[in-house]
Amino acid sequence: REPPPGTEAYIPQRFPDNRIVSSKYTFWNFIPKNLFEQFRRIANFYFLIIFLVQLIIDTPTSPVTSGLPLLFVITVTAIKQGYEDWLRHKADNAMNQCPVHFIQHGKLVRKQSRKLRVGDIVMVKEDETFPCDLIFLSSSRGDGTCFVTTASLDGESSHKTHYAVQDTKAFHSEQEIDALHATIECEQPQPDLYKFVGRINVYHDRNEPTARPLGSENLLLRGATLKNTEKIFGVAIYTGMETKMALNYQSKSQKRSAVEKSMNVFLIVYLCILISKALINTVLKYVWQSEPFRDEPWYNQKTEPERKRNQFLQAFTDFLAFMVLFNYIIPVSMYVTVEMQKFLGSYFLTWDEEMFDEDTGEGPLVNTSDLNEELGQIEYVFTDKTGTLTENNMEFVECCIEGHVYIPHVICNGIGLGPFKGQVTYYTREELFFRALCLCHTVQVKDDDNVDGLKKSQLSRRSRIYISSSPDEVALVEGIQRLGYTYLCLKDNYMEILNRENNREKFELLEVLSFDSVRRRMSVIVKSSTGDIFLFCKGADSSIFPRVKEGKIDQIRSRVERNAVEGLRTLCVAYKKLTAEEYSNAQKMLQNAKLALQDREKKLAEVYEKIERDFILLGATAVEDRLQEKAADTIEALQKAGIKVWVLTGDKMETAAATCYACKLFRRNTQILELTTKKIEEQSLHDVLFDLSKTVLRHSGSLTRDSLSGLSTDMQDYGLIIDGAALSLIMKPRQDGSSGNYRELFLEICRNCSAVLCCRMAPLQKAQIVKLIKLSKEHPITLAIGDGANDVSMILEAHVGIIGKEGRQAARNSDYAIPKFKHLKKMLLVHGHFYYVRISELVQYFFYKNVCFIFPQFLYQFFCGFSQQPLYDTAYLTLYNISFTSLPILLYSLMEQHVSADTLKREPSLDVAKNALLRWRAFIYWTFLGVFDAVVFFFGAYFLFDNTIVTSNGQMFGNWTFGTLVFTVLVFTVTLKLALDTHYWTWINHFMIWGSLLFYIVFSLLWGGIIWPFLNYQRMYYVFMQMLSSGPAWLGIILLITVSLLPDVLKKVLCRQLWPTATERIQVKIFFCVISF
Repeated sequence: REPPPGTEAYIPQRFPDNRIVSSKYTFWNFIPKNLFEQFRRIANFYFLIIFLVQLIIDTPTSPVTSGLPLLFVITVTAIKQGYEDWLRHKADNAMNQCPVHFIQHGKLVRKQSRKLRVGDIVMVKEDETFPCDLIFLSSSRGDGTCFVTTASLDGESSHKTHYAVQDTKAFHSEQEIDALHATIECEQPQPDLYKFVGRINVYHDRNEPTARPLGSENLLLRGATLKNTEKIFGVAIYTGMETKMALNYQSKSQKRSAVEKSMNVFLIVYLCILISKALINTVLKYVWQSEPFRDEPWYNQKTEPERKRNQFLQAFTDFLAFMVLFNYIIPVSMYVTVEMQKFLGSYFLTWDEEMFDEDTGEGPLVNTSDLNEELGQIEYVFTDKTGTLTENNMEFVECCIEGHVYIPHVICNGIGLGPFKGQVTYYTREELFFRALCLCHTVQVKDDDNVDGLKKSQLSRRSRIYISSSPDEVALVEGIQRLGYTYLCLKDNYMEILNRENNREKFELLEVLSFDSVRRRMSVIVKSSTGDIFLFCKGADSSIFPRVKEGKIDQIRSRVERNAVEGLRTLCVAYKKLTAEEYSNAQKMLQNAKLALQDREKKLAEVYEKIERDFILLGATAVEDRLQEKAADTIEALQKAGIKVWVLTGDKMETAAATCYACKLFRRNTQILELTTKKIEEQSLHDVLFDLSKTVLRHSGSLTRDSLSGLSTDMQDYGLIIDGAALSLIMKPRQDGSSGNYRELFLEICRNCSAVLCCRMAPLQKAQIVKLIKLSKEHPITLAIGDGANDVSMILEAHVGIIGKEGRQAARNSDYAIPKFKHLKKMLLVHGHFYYVRISELVQYFFYKNVCFIFPQFLYQFFCGFSQQPLYDTAYLTLYNISFTSLPILLYSLMEQHVSADTLKREPSLDVAKNALLRWRAFIYWTFLGVFDAVVFFFGAYFLFDNTIVTSNGQMFGNWTFGTLVFTVLVFTVTLKLALDTHYWTWINHFMIWGSLLFYIVFSLLWGGIIWPFLNYQRMYYVFMQMLSSGPAWLGIILLITVSLLPDVLKKVLCRQLWPTATERIQVKIFFCVISF
């Protein structure tokens, strides 16, 4: 709608409709866009060039030999990506077509969600999700509030309270809402879920409009769900792809695994080998043809155009022809096999019943299968504390008022606790403390008619159900209830409490100074029934103590520190009394700051700073957050595997340190090093860093993955504690413009510590720490695990990101999700280990079998005058990588277990060191093994043919029989090599390995046993049968296979006997245990 006349200049803006599009392709652009994306891959593009060369020039092999494998790879990948995109389309359509209730001409109308436009007024009922970003106008609740869960946005399942606009919260009918006349000014769409700045101008009877501020508490986000509220009305403000949820869809930076990087490097090496081979053959061809009788023999005279042809062009054409002949050394099907292995392998994680959590009814979730093998290569684990290591299930333990400790239903300090009036001296402060905790919060009371079968009127003090976005707040309100003060409700801006004498007290809620992670405190301004105005504040001790002017600070501080050492979460409570004039000034400052459209947060922070000062300290509270089950076992196992565990938390140092001792991150003999603000105040940052550096470097060399895995309880190890302020100083560029020196020193200290605790960390600092370690000179592989929105930045920064229980639906930012921290042990030490070992063997084996395949072709050129004559038939060239050798390795890479899962859990030290199976040494071994086998195939067959009459009627074999013999030995050798490497045999392995060999024999018999009408040549007719009819050929095949496999078998036996690895020692131990049993 257009605004009323007389308003400022109005420029109509074009807003998008409410359609959500998360799909990548449309029906029309799928083929071109998908082909473009696939040919950006270097291997696919290379094979396309080879295929085009085969089409353009006269090459020794048919274009089918390159075209068919390429078509297979492109088709399989396109089908997989098309199916995934079809699922996205399906999800988008379900979302866009779901019904929404609009208000039109004072009536409710039902339409599809995609037809919603900015300015439409929508009604949403309980348990429905909001169809777009809405400004909250009114609610069925009298106080104009509603409860919302944002699990699908930020992973937090707790209830959050939102507030309707003050001037519209009384509108409850469709007619009243439809008669509303207002304009809204707000910021352009942006992805921050917790930030919104706007202003609503409500027009009453054409008078001057009333301006009200709009903040994130008035904004209901798309994807959030309405809870515990019958219905709400809201006006659409951001729709479709401009909603905050859609803006958070942006694709994460592509994470590439170490295996993929190694693959690409190996591919470049093989490309260089290929070019070298083609170059050598081209040069040798012209050397060979330098003598006239070889260049132009009597049986193959050149034509006149051939003699006049440009020599350079002829040489280039020959070079390309050799490239085509040897191009199979680059395995085109490796990429598709790796993709299938990752995709299918990820199901083993989701199907794992041991990782299923009975309490939540949920199991692990895989959001990207591209990083499976990285799970087995993790060197650093960065974990959040609250909700990840701990249960995030708070329980009130005690409170300390004026130095006296109050524990529910316990006698302490000579004072009986429970319903009592207390000593007169402390009565006032004690009463104020309890009232402060009853009033200073954002808790709501659940508004059900029946709670567990009891009517509202029958509800006792204890059966009330409190809802809040913070579990701490609920624990405090419930704890104070056990001490005699009950929070009843917030109604018409009045907060009601029940005191010890069962009398109701009403306080008018004047202002709420919301909690934020920078201030680390929240305040309320309330007015009592006697007219007194109080400001109650609760927050972290570091945030309250500097603002206190009186109270028993020392006694309360010592109690807070004692509780923190025991691992309890502490909060301090303070108050001050305001005069009417002070409150009036505060209200004006707050109102001006709230109405600001620019820098609203900064202005509010300045106002809060002015108001929240000169407090009288009342006391402190302690809340317990229990450790998750088996968290300590998991950390111990990870450390034994050589993985360094860092805890990054916003909690205070003492609380976090106590949790670290409880979960065995720090051991009893761990020497704790502190790099905190307190230390830096005593000495300069430079001195502190150098002192710590000297301490840790007494033991020469940094703590490597291997030495860490051998940590015993006797060995001296170090634990570092750093806080957010100290980290800021380390990361801050120095005056000369460099920050590298301090960072390097800090990293050196960290490398020599077995565990690090970072406390008082802001979300961005968590990401900074991960980035700092990730980009250090060793480039370690990192994993971050957290359970909420404040951990998202660190999860996105790490190589692998995992979200815990809170983020089940919101885990879009993570790569994996697991229900509990304890499941990390099996995920990394078992699944990750298997993924890495399997895919490493797959990659090395692919290169090996292609060297075996193409090197005989290279050797053959020396015996055919470099004429580009192929050794193998076209069908064999085409099907070698697609059919004859692809399925056994795919199955191996899915099923192989060189040791059992139970053994890996018992022996964490078996974890594979950094990319050990894909280092140059292993790569060169596999390559030379391939070259050796190829030499055996070729020369073994050559000498067999050279010196023997191989058929019963005295006929000699032709070149196609020679090639078929080499190919037969090749297929059997590479398949049996895989069989020798297999430790874990199942009927599927047997079926695939022996089935592949059988398929090759059956195919060869059919291919050579029938005259195929569609072929323009019949060179393979009866070749295979003739070869099999020869006794020397059978003997040769068996002998050559044995000779080819012998070096690898000998190497395995000798290495196992003389230099056994940890894995091999375990295998032998298990073998003898089974024998003796």
